[in-house]
Amino acid sequence: MRYLAFATDYDGTLATNGAVSDTTVRALENVKASGRKLLLVTGRHLPDLQRVFQKVELFDRVVAENGALLYDPASREEKVLAEAPKEEFLEQLRKAGVSFEVGRAIVASWTPAEVAILEVIKRMGLDYQVIFNKGAVMVLPSGINKATGLRAALGDLQLSAHNTVAIGDAENDHAFLAGSECGVAVGNALPALREKADVVTRGDHGAGVVELIEQLLQDDLQAWDERLERSSLPIGNRLDVGAGGGPGKDEVRIVPNRNSVMVVGASASGKSSAVAGILEECEERGYQFCLIDPEGDFEGLAGAMVVGSPSEQPDAKMLGKALESTQSVVVNLMGVALPERPGAFAGLLPRILETRAKSGRPHWLVIDEAHHLLPMTWSPASSAMPQELGGTILITVHPEHVSTVALAFVDVVVATGKAAGGTIAEFAKAAQIGMPGELAAPPESGEALVWFVRRHPNHAPVLLQTRRAKAERRRHKRSYAQGELSPEQSFYFRGPEGKLNLRAQNLMTFLQVGEGVDEETWMFHARRGDYSRWFETMIKDEDLAACAREIEQNGSQGVAESRKKLRAAVESRYTAPA
Repeated sequence: MRYLAFATDYDGTLATNGAVSDTTVRALENVKASGRKLLLVTGRHLPDLQRVFQKVELFDRVVAENGALLYDPASREEKVLAEAPKEEFLEQLRKAGVSFEVGRAIVASWTPAEVAILEVIKRMGLDYQVIFNKGAVMVLPSGINKATGLRAALGDLQLSAHNTVAIGDAENDHAFLAGSECGVAVGNALPALREKADVVTRGDHGAGVVELIEQLLQDDLQAWDERLERSSLPIGNRLDVGAGGGPGKDEVRIVPNRNSVMVVGASASGKSSAVAGILEECEERGYQFCLIDPEGDFEGLAGAMVVGSPSEQPDAKMLGKALESTQSVVVNLMGVALPERPGAFAGLLPRILETRAKSGRPHWLVIDEAHHLLPMTWSPASSAMPQELGGTILITVHPEHVSTVALAFVDVVVATGKAAGGTIAEFAKAAQIGMPGELAAPPESGEALVWFVRRHPNHAPVLLQTRRAKAERRRHKRSYAQGELSPEQSFYFRGPEGKLNLRAQNLMTFLQVGEGVDEETWMFHARRGDYSRWFETMIKDEDLAACAREIEQNGSQGVAESRKKLRAAVESRYTAPA
C-alpha cells in the first residue's frame, strides 16, 4: 500500500456550508476500515469545529488553526505548535477597529481587514504572516501553515508525507497539497489551486472527496501514478531520437512504493553507479531506502546510517529501530560468513516488511547481489508478498539465478554494459516473458537500456543516460581488504598447467598467497595480465588495475621486484586488517 494517510480540509472540501453529508461520512469510515489513517486539516478553531462536526473522533489527528494546533481525538490531547499572539498586537488591532477572534495561536478575521492588520504588523515589526481562506483572513507566526501542521501530525503517527494523499479547495491549501505525495483539488476549488493540484475531482465538496476515496480504495491511486510526475524518481534521460518534447519530457521515471526494478549488468558495467544515482535522488527528495549490502560496497552512500560492519552482524531489532527514523539505512552483511548471508537476509526481511506495512517505509528496499540473497530456491513465507515487494530494487549480475518468485514482481529492467541486450534476454527467459521488440544500440559508459516489462511489454527497451551521482560512491575498501568475496569474484592462482587452485577471497589473502606461490606461477599470471584484470573487473579499482598493468608489462624486473611493487600498490590504497 502506497497511501497510508488520507488528509482533508474541512470547509469547502469535506463540508458544504459547514455540514458534512452522511454519504461523505460513510466514505471516511471506509477509509478507516482499510487500515489507513485519517487526518483533518482545517483553519477553524477546535471548539468551533467540534460544535459543527460531530464525527471528529473518526480522525486519527486533527490539525486546527491552519497548522498551529494538533489534536488527538482518542486521547483528547492538544499540542500547540506556535506561540500565542502578543497581547500588545491584539490591543493594537482593537484600536485599529479590527474585528477578530483569537485561538490558541491564530488570530482570525475577514476581508477587507487585512489592510489594517498588515499595517499593525508592519508598525510593530512583528514576524507574523497573513494567510487567506476565501473570505477569511488568518494571522499566524511566520512558517506556520497547514503543511507544517500536517508534518507534525504525520510525525506523531510515524508516517511520511510521501505516503499521504491530501485534498482541499482554497488559498491556504496550496502548501498543504504540495506537502503531500498526491495533492487533490475538489471540483469547486479556486482556479489557482486547481491549476497547481496533481489531480482535480469531477465532483465538488463532499462528492469530490467521495470520488477520491473510491479511487483510493479501488487501486490505491495506482491509475494516477503516471500523472504524478513530482512524486516519481527520474533515473535518466532518453537518448533515442524523437524522445524529447521540452525540458524534463525525456526523463524516464520510476514510482516509489510501487515499481519493482531489476538493475542488471556485468561487473564494472555501471549498474552500481546507476543505483547510486537513484539513491542520491531518494536522499534529496526525502524518500527512505533500506539497502542490503552483502559486500560492504555502499558505506557512506547518500548519508545513510549503517547497521552491521565487517566485524559485527546486523541485528534485526537494531534494524527495526533504525527504520523507525526517516533516515535511510545500509545493512552491511560483511560480518556474516558468505554461505550464511542468504539466511541472515531472510531473518531481516520480515522486520523490514513489518515496518513497511505499518509506515509505508522504507520507500525502497534495495538488494545487492540479489542472485545470492534471493537464489532460485528462495520462496517467501508470507502470502502478502505481492504487495510487499513493490518499491524494490534488485541488483544482480545473473538474473537467471534469481528466484522466479522475485522475478515475477519485476516490472522495470535497467540493463547496463555492452551485453545489456543479452542480459535482458536472460531476464525474459528466466521470468518466462516474451522478448520485446528490436533492441537499441548497446549502452556506452553512463548509459543503460530500460524496459518497462509490465506497462509496455511489447515496446523495445529505451536507451537512456543514467543519472550521475553528484558525489561519487565511495567503495568500502576494507571489504576488499579483509572481507570474503564470493567464489566468482575471488582470484585463483592456478599456474601454467592448472595444477594449483589457490583461492584469494580478498586483497590481503591475495598478497599472502601471492608471496607463497612459486615464481613460475606468479609470472604466468603476470604475463597474462590476470592481476590487473581482476583489480579492474572484480575489485573495480581502475587506478590499481592501471598500476598493476604497468608492473605486469615490465618484463625486465624480477619476480621479487614484481611482487614487492604490486604489494606496495595494494597496501597504499587499501587498509590492512588491524
